[in-house]
Amino acid sequence: MSIADLGRHLSERLGSGAVLDGADAAGRLVGWTVSQPLGAGLLVRPADTDGVATTLAACHAAGIGVVPLGGGTGLVDGVAATGDLVAISLERLRTIHEVDADDRVLIADAGVTLGAAQRAAAASGLEVGIDLGARDSAQLGGLVATNAGGNGVIRHGMTGDRVLGLEVVLADGTVIPGLRRIVKDNTGYDLSGLFVGSEGTLGVITKVALRCTPLPAGRLTALVAVVSFDAVVAILRDLQVRTAGAVAAFEVMWHSFYQAVAVESGQHRAPLPPDAPFYVLVEVETGTSDPGPEMLAHLLDDAMGAGHVLDAVVPHTAADREALWAIRDDIPALTEVLGGRFAYDISLPIGTMEAYLEELSRRLATRCGSRLVVFGHLGDGNLHLSIGGLQGSERPAIDDLVYAPLSELGGSISAEHGIGRSRSPHLHLSRSPEEIALMRTLKWALDPKGILNPGVIFG
Repeated sequence: MSIADLGRHLSERLGSGAVLDGADAAGRLVGWTVSQPLGAGLLVRPADTDGVATTLAACHAAGIGVVPLGGGTGLVDGVAATGDLVAISLERLRTIHEVDADDRVLIADAGVTLGAAQRAAAASGLEVGIDLGARDSAQLGGLVATNAGGNGVIRHGMTGDRVLGLEVVLADGTVIPGLRRIVKDNTGYDLSGLFVGSEGTLGVITKVALRCTPLPAGRLTALVAVVSFDAVVAILRDLQVRTAGAVAAFEVMWHSFYQAVAVESGQHRAPLPPDAPFYVLVEVETGTSDPGPEMLAHLLDDAMGAGHVLDAVVPHTAADREALWAIRDDIPALTEVLGGRFAYDISLPIGTMEAYLEELSRRLATRCGSRLVVFGHLGDGNLHLSIGGLQGSERPAIDDLVYAPLSELGGSISAEHGIGRSRSPHLHLSRSPEEIALMRTLKWALDPKGILNPGVIFG
C-alpha cells in the first residue's frame, strides 16, 4: 500500500480532518530548537484510542513507519520524519478523565499538556510533581515516553516515578489497557515501565495515570549568590537535612548563565550583582499557607555566617518569585545571546562535576575558543551545557569532547531528554553491550517490523 492509498483508507476510517497530507503537515516544526519542518508523507490526528489503534494497525499491515508526535519540545531529534513515513499526533486526545483527591491520582489522555494537568490537580488540592519550562506545550504522553525530568526531581523524582499505569497501543494496533491507579500492584513484570523512556519505539501511549501528592500549603523561594562549588554542595546538604527533605528545587546557575540571561539578554532585571561564581534558586515546600520567610532566612543567615553565601534575595510576592524563575527558565534569551548553541543534557556524580567542567572548558578554549554556559538541577546530578559560537560542522567533534569522559566518571550522556537520533552514536558510553542487546530484544519483540519511530535510540 502506498502512502497515498494509506491516507485515503485512514481518512475513511477516522473522519474529516483527521488525516493531512505532507504539504499540509509541512508547516509544523520539529523539536523545540529545530526550525526543520515536519517532512512526513501523512500527518494523522486520531481523536481517541480506537483511532490510534486503527492507524497503527493499518501502518503495520502496510509496513510503513510511524513517528509519534508530542508537544514539539524535544531536544534530541526524536521526531524526524521523511516522506515515506506517517506522523501520528496525539494533539486531539486532550481529555482529563479523573482527578481523585483520595487516591491521589490523575488520569488523562496523552495529549493533555503538563500545564493543564497541573491546573486540574491543583483544583483538587494536588500536584503532579513534574514541572518544566515548557509546561504549556509539553504533553503528558511525551513526558512519559522521554521520562522527562525538570525542576522538581530532587523531591518528586522523574516522570516515570509518577506513573501508576499507562494505556498503550502496540505497533500492530493491539491496545494494552494498563491504567492502574494503585501504588502497590506486585503482579509480575512492570509492563507500563517498559514504555517509560522508550521514546515511541515500543508503542504509542494514549492515556496516563499519574501519582499525585498533596499540594503544599506554601513555598519559600530564594536566589542565593554563592562563593564556590563546594559551598553550593554544602548548602544543598544542609537545606535537605534541616527541612526534612522538603527542598523542591535546587537550581544552580553558573556565573556564565546568570551573566548571559540576567544581564546581557536585556530581558530581566538582575536581582543580585553579577559578580558571584554561582547562583542558586532554591525552593522549599511548607505545610503552612503563610510560613513567612523567616525559616529560610535563618538557614541562609547560617550559610552566610559559614562563609558560603555572598548575598541573597527572598521574594515576598508571587510576582517577585515568578521573576526569579523567569531568569532560570529563559532558554530562548540564552540562545539569542549565544547566537545559537549546541545544547547538552548530562548527569554526573556531584563530586566529579567541578573537575569535569574545568577540563571541558580547557579543551574547548584550546580547540575553538567557544563560550561555555552551564546551569542545572544539581540536586539530582543533572547539568545543562550550552556551547555558543560554533558551526554545525563542528558538532561531532564537540560531542566527543562533552561525552567521552562521562563513561569513566559514571555519568550519562542524557539526564532527562532521551536519546533520539542525535545521541544514538554515543549510547555505548552509558549502556553496556549487554544492555543494548537486551534493549534491541525488547524492541523487536514488541515491534518486529521496526515501524515505530525508526532510527530513534538505536540509530
